[in-house]
Amino acid sequence: MQKQFDQLRASELFCPRCRTSRPVRETLLLVVPGGEIHSYRCNICGEHLGTREVKGRPGNIG
Repeated sequence: MQKQFDQLRASELFCPRCRTSRPVRETLLLVVPGGEIHSYRCNICGEHLGTREVKGRPGNIG
């Protein structure tokens, strides 16, 4: 079965500080042996809203 949402990225998430859905900025948080961990932050107030793990990026050695 094809993975349709394998590379899904959030453009907006609910921010508990702003109390509404806000645009987010995604930054690389950590590089691990199996891939990368990215962090989502609110564009308005900077609140941490979540993380996204990317496994087995093409070009990674190992």
